[in-house]
Amino acid sequence: MDFKSSDTLREGPRIPGPRSEDHLPDTVKAAVKVVIVGGFGVGKTTMVGSVSEIRPLTTEETMTQAGIGVDDNYGSETKTATTVAMDFGRISITEELVLYLFGTPGQERFWFLWNGLFEGALGAVVLIDTRRLEVSFDVIGRLEERGVPFVIANNAFPDGPRYPADELRQALDLDPHVPIIECDARRRASSRDVLMTLMRYLHELALARV
Repeated sequence: MDFKSSDTLREGPRIPGPRSEDHLPDTVKAAVKVVIVGGFGVGKTTMVGSVSEIRPLTTEETMTQAGIGVDDNYGSETKTATTVAMDFGRISITEELVLYLFGTPGQERFWFLWNGLFEGALGAVVLIDTRRLEVSFDVIGRLEERGVPFVIANNAFPDGPRYPADELRQALDLDPHVPIIECDARRRASSRDVLMTLMRYLHELALARV
């Protein structure tokens, strides 16, 4: 199932109870916290929504004129809502392992929330937009400062320029071992591939420390 937009789900005045598919399976023995980070409008809410097996929690608010001159929406001019706290979803990797996904707000004025979202995170996905690579620099820097391992997911927008992985690595000043993968955040299978790449990378790092 693909996720076509990042619109907040609206259920009306009645608060629905948990669905059967929202319950954590009894077979689960381990859970891992993963953060989805990136600049404004790169597709974080879309990725969480596309891959989550439960109804995703979003904290989107309608964008207003108050953000003009404050939020950089270049490349996302048609975007009408923005995450102001976090997105949350869950995906089972195996019957025994689940990932809890936390999407961070992209605008710099909400970055004070990141510290709490990073607490306990085993790894991160950095979503990038090749039309605006510069919005990823501070994001990557913050992860490196906190020592959070991450992979780069190039969310391939139709009008975005294409660059070889080596050029992206150089432009983002990445270590040679950091994985770079292309993805379409709207597609469940593509987003799941990104998370599997992160899990394999974390496994490699764990083996290297043994």
